[in-house]
Amino acid sequence: MTSDKRGILFDLDGTLVDTALDMVGVLFDMLDAHGGDKLPYALARASVSNGSLALVRLAFPDADEELQLKLQQEYLDRYEKSVCRESVLFPGIPELIDTLDQHGRPWGVVTNKPGYLTDPLLHQLKIAGRAGCAISGDTLPERKPHPAPLLLASQQIGVSPEETIYVGDAQRDIEAGRRAGMTTVAVTYGYITANDNPDLWEADIMAADTQELTKILLKAVNVAI
Repeated sequence: MTSDKRGILFDLDGTLVDTALDMVGVLFDMLDAHGGDKLPYALARASVSNGSLALVRLAFPDADEELQLKLQQEYLDRYEKSVCRESVLFPGIPELIDTLDQHGRPWGVVTNKPGYLTDPLLHQLKIAGRAGCAISGDTLPERKPHPAPLLLASQQIGVSPEETIYVGDAQRDIEAGRRAGMTTVAVTYGYITANDNPDLWEADIMAADTQELTKILLKAVNVAI
């Protein structure tokens, strides 16, 4: 990757923040409440990036569509009350964003998570005021894999799409970044199901952990490490 980039945008769940303990915890509480069968934690964790409805469908596969939608709303109501009990920035991410801030490299968040869940999470993690933008799944009528949220984010951080990197852990992230004309990084430490194959996402580069991600991103924005 060339060293001519100026800004970085991150997906949230599974990329910037490890939200699995809270999100899977809510799902397990619902299974207990409804008498559902237990799920392996690793299986549920891998589905976190696919959102609340995907988690509900995984936990309640026999429910019809109407019931799944009701269960999704119950899930969201429960999760809103525990959005950041155990969620943390992935190891190495605090140091990465500290370095970006110290060198004046703008960064922001683009997620499909709704704003009423995104904003409290960022505030409780004490990064809301540091991010150059926080584009949520309901900020615009479109959401990833549509490029519109990423294009809005690049405007808000003041960096052209061609000079922006988008980092994510799902195929929709890479597709959105490519459609927006950005350089893309797929992180394979995120929430990736057994059916996913990051090699097929056509990302410009992949990072197996946050240490590798840090090296890639700081080189790309021309920050010596």
